[in-house]
Amino acid sequence: MLKFLSRVRIEFNALDPRTAASMEFLAQCNTRKAKESNPACQVVVKRRTDDHPPQITVTFVNGVEEMFDTTATPTQDIRNMILEKGQMLETEQMFKEAGEKWPVVIPEEELSQSFPGTKDLDGYEAAWKASSDHKKMLM
Repeated sequence: MLKFLSRVRIEFNALDPRTAASMEFLAQCNTRKAKESNPACQVVVKRRTDDHPPQITVTFVNGVEEMFDTTATPTQDIRNMILEKGQMLETEQMFKEAGEKWPVVIPEEELSQSFPGTKDLDGYEAAWKASSDHKKMLM
């Protein structure tokens, strides 16, 4: 998860009962596996003494920042959102390195075309069923 991030800022009041997701996220950031995935990622913890709701602010490696209110968002959802955006960043980087434009725009008419080398699953399935019925008759 940290491999897609350059910075994580976790803010919470330790006495606030709403801090569970923030604490869990902090624990995930501090695992050996997470740290090894990106040792350069800076994890900052700000302990608050006011009633400000706990929050997590992440900065992706491309500089985009996103803030999560952890009173309303479970840790797993935050993690999944980071992984999804990170995979998009990786895909974007691959296209740019290959000299391709990003985002890739596929014309509507191409989405419904069949392509050589792809199987007609309906025909394949009918042939398979017919061969299965034939085998049953022989038994």
